[in-house]
Amino acid sequence: MFDKMKMLMDAKRKMEEMKKELENTVFEIKSSDGLVRVTMNGSQEVKEVKIQTSTADSNALEAAIKDAVNRAVKHSHDIAAQKMKDITGLNIPGLF
Repeated sequence: MFDKMKMLMDAKRKMEEMKKELENTVFEIKSSDGLVRVTMNGSQEVKEVKIQTSTADSNALEAAIKDAVNRAVKHSHDIAAQKMKDITGLNIPGLF
């Protein structure tokens, strides 16, 4: 029983370390057309949004923002899944 408690404590510590590491992992994703750039951390917190101001069509700009944010969220899921796999040794699809 003590071994299981120790394993749980170790897993909790590793998860806390991973959470801190994800918060400090910052990346930048651009929309497919390059009009919008989103900077986000691995905890899916948007840090910055930059918009190319030469755009006159608001529909295109709105679509570019949506695309950039969705791509950033997917990238952050990929980072979290890889970190989880590194810690657990398991690849669990859909976990993040």
